[in-house]
Amino acid sequence: MSGEIQRPGASDPPDDLALRQAVFPGLVYNQAGEEAPVVMIGGVAHYAIPDEGFRRHVEAYRIDNYVIAALQEQMLTMREEIVEQILRMMNTDDILAKAALEASIKNMGQSIRQSDPSQWAPLLRVYGFRIIVDVHGQVVEIIQPSSPDPDEDE
Repeated sequence: MSGEIQRPGASDPPDDLALRQAVFPGLVYNQAGEEAPVVMIGGVAHYAIPDEGFRRHVEAYRIDNYVIAALQEQMLTMREEIVEQILRMMNTDDILAKAALEASIKNMGQSIRQSDPSQWAPLLRVYGFRIIVDVHGQVVEIIQPSSPDPDEDE
């Protein structure tokens, strides 16, 4: 369809793992704040987006690809700072460690897909990470936890 705005990563052809696994279970919500649970339809993971008593099923990889691309883009803009901070935490300036960290950021999407979301998604949920979508599965907002403002009075 010409004239349609393409979301980053949304049109990438899915692989078998992307079809079978939702990357952000428990983190996708509709605009009314209702969670979109993950359901399997024909072996393909979908987010079931609540819509006034109905559930609209959107293939999970479409939402996941968009969010992964947005997070990766954000990390790439801060890549040097991220790598520098991690190397400082590791107490090293090794060139191979630096190259490995940069490669990890570059291949973040693949790494996320190959991980087990049940290990980290609940923690993201506790810290307030949310993906807000409309009833058609278009990502409206990605809510990320932020550090408290040290100047803010409690």
